[in-house]
Amino acid sequence: MNKMYNGKLTPVSKVLRKNMTKEEKHLWYDFLKDLPVNVNRQKVFDRYIVDFYIPSAKIVIELDGEQHYIDDGLIKDAQRDEFFSKNGIRVLRYSNRQINQQFKNVCDDIYSNIFG
Repeated sequence: MNKMYNGKLTPVSKVLRKNMTKEEKHLWYDFLKDLPVNVNRQKVFDRYIVDFYIPSAKIVIELDGEQHYIDDGLIKDAQRDEFFSKNGIRVLRYSNRQINQQFKNVCDDIYSNIFG
């Protein structure tokens, strides 16, 4: 996985960690940070920065705002998903609406994907 590291994006990922969206904060503070596995926030992979990465399960978690549902956003997301799939990493995508309205279901889904 180190070959996919891109040091040029590290400063950007640090800024993103300090400026998480409301939904990212909710998922992080109310669920992910208390899991019994390591969870990275704003992890850099090649030319991408993902919202959350769980190394032991090889799972990326992406929270999608409105910009992800326009044509350009859908194309970029498909390209990202293909990149991760080719590298043996599963991508779990949730909309901000799901985080806000179906939080328990999202948490249950993440948990079952990590632990089976």
